[in-house]
Amino acid sequence: MAAAVGAGSSSAGPSVASASMLGLASGVAVWEWQDEFGRWRPYRGSVCGYIEQTFQSLPLKGKLSTGAWPANGSIPLGQADATLAPYVIDIPSLMQFRQDTGTMRAVRRHVFPQDSAAGQGIVYEWQNDDGGWSPYEMNVSVFLEQAFLCNHSQVDLGPLGYSYSVDFVTQTQTNKMSGYRRKIQRRMDTPYPGVTAAGSVHMGAACSCQQCLLHSGTGPITTRYRHSMINLPASPAVPPVVGRTATLSSSNLGFVPYNKPSLSGARSLPRLNMQSAGVTPQLAAAGGPSVGQPASNGVGVPKLPVAMPKPSKMNQALAVNLSEPEEVVRKYSEELKMPPADEDCNICMEKLTSSSGYNDVCESKAIKPEAVGTLTQCKHTFHLLCMLAMYSNGNKDGSLQCPSCKTIYGEKTGTQPKGKMEVSKYPESLPGHEGYGTILIVYNINRGIQGPEHPNPGSPYTARGFPRYCYLPDNEMGRKVLELLKVAWNRRLIFTIGTSSTTGESNTVVWNEIHHKTEMNSNHSGHGYPDPNYLDNVLAELAAQGVTEDCLRQ
Repeated sequence: MAAAVGAGSSSAGPSVASASMLGLASGVAVWEWQDEFGRWRPYRGSVCGYIEQTFQSLPLKGKLSTGAWPANGSIPLGQADATLAPYVIDIPSLMQFRQDTGTMRAVRRHVFPQDSAAGQGIVYEWQNDDGGWSPYEMNVSVFLEQAFLCNHSQVDLGPLGYSYSVDFVTQTQTNKMSGYRRKIQRRMDTPYPGVTAAGSVHMGAACSCQQCLLHSGTGPITTRYRHSMINLPASPAVPPVVGRTATLSSSNLGFVPYNKPSLSGARSLPRLNMQSAGVTPQLAAAGGPSVGQPASNGVGVPKLPVAMPKPSKMNQALAVNLSEPEEVVRKYSEELKMPPADEDCNICMEKLTSSSGYNDVCESKAIKPEAVGTLTQCKHTFHLLCMLAMYSNGNKDGSLQCPSCKTIYGEKTGTQPKGKMEVSKYPESLPGHEGYGTILIVYNINRGIQGPEHPNPGSPYTARGFPRYCYLPDNEMGRKVLELLKVAWNRRLIFTIGTSSTTGESNTVVWNEIHHKTEMNSNHSGHGYPDPNYLDNVLAELAAQGVTEDCLRQ
C-alpha cells in the first residue's frame, strides 16, 4: 500500500506516537463514546468540560497501574447539555446509559497535549450518508491537524489502523479499498478541558486503562445482550478498529452484535462478540403512577384487556418445520457456486473466497466453512457458516436479520416474560396534541423463572416498577402506534430480561429498545410530552424490529 506523500516531504504524516501520548504531566482531557458501528465519537468540548470537572471531584479508589480511579459515581449529561438529558455516564464501569431505552455505550477518556487539536478546539469531521457531519475520534483529529500544520497535502490513516487517505487540498477522504470518497471539514469548537495529571490514555490493543482492565485488556466492549443483528453497520465506509477483540468465555453464549472473538488472520473491523449471556445490562424504565391511580382529570380509567391473537401461521410453521438452524439459513439464502472476488463477509470480515472466520467456533455437518450464500430478498452475501453462527447464538425463533441492511426474514420475536398489556382512554389531551384524548397503556409483568431463551435459564428474575404506565395521543397516528405496540407485545419485543443500570440489579425485567412515554404533562426527563418527533421515531423503532403496517393487514 503506497503511502500518500505530503507537499515537500517524503512522509505520509506525523508519527503515530505523537498523536496519542503517554505520561503527560498536563494536557487536555477528551471523553468519547462508542457508537453502534464501533467508532469512537468525542463529546463536544463544553460537555467534556463538565464531565472532567465532575470526574475530578469524585473520590478515588486505590492505585491501579494506570493511577487512581473513582470508586463510584455517575455523571448526568443533561446538566451540561439539555439535549443529553436521558444520558448518564457510570464512571466505575465507563459506560454511558440512556435512561429511557436502556441503550448502553462504552466510554473512554484520553489525555492529549495542550497544543494539540484537542487543546485548540479543532475538530475534523466527515460527511455521513445523511449529509450531516460526524466527528473523527480525537486521536485521528490530532493526527490530521499535525499533518495539516506540517503542510502535507495528503495523509495516510493506515498507521492508525484505518484504510483511508485524506486530501487536504480537495477536502476529501478516500477509502483505499473501494475508492469511495467523502467530504471532510476542519472546524473550530470549544477547546477541551485542561488537566493537571496524566489520567488514563487509551492505546487500543496495548491499552491498560481502567475500561480495558475491566475487560481483561482486550479493549472496550459493550455488553448489551441482543439476539438480532439490528445494530450492525449498513455502510461499507466504517473505519476499521485495531485490537478490539474478545475471547470466548462461556459455553452459555449470548449474541452481542458489536465485536467478535479473536480469529486467526482477522484483517479488519471485528463485528461480533460471543460473551456470557449472563451479562445483560439494560436500563429500567422510569416508574409510572402507583397502582390504581385514577386519571389526572379525576375520571376513573376503565381497563380494556388487549386480546392477543394466537401464534401466527408463520411462527407455527417455523416451530414445526425449521427446528434445525441449518434449515433456517438454507430457507432464506441461496448458495453461490462462485463467491464474489475481492469482497468481504460483513460478519467475520474475512474474504468470501476464504473460509468463514467462525469455522473455529461453529461447526456444521450440513454447511462447509467455505460455503457462501446470498440472502434471497436483499441479495447481500455472507459465509453461510457465519449466518449459522449468527442465528445459533440468538433467539432461534426462525427469523434472520441481514447485518448489512437490516432486512428481516421471517417473524422476529423477543424474550419478553409473560405478562399483561391493558389499554384505556380518557378525554384529557397530552401537551402538543391538544384537541385529542389520551391513550393509556398499562404493562404488568410479575417475577418468575427464566426460560431457555433468557440469560440465565432456571434462575429467578424480578419485575420492579410494575405496573408501568405509558401514554399516546388518541389521534390517527397514535392509534396506529398502539396497534403496532400490540403486535410487538405479542411477539415479546417490548421488554426483556437484563440488568438495571439504575439499581445495578441483574436478572430483572427491562425495556427493550422501543421508546415509551412514561410521563404525561412534562418532558423534562425526555420521557414525556410535548415531543413532536416521538410518534415518527417509535414507528421507525418498531419497523427495525420487523413490526410495520403490513403486520396489521395480515
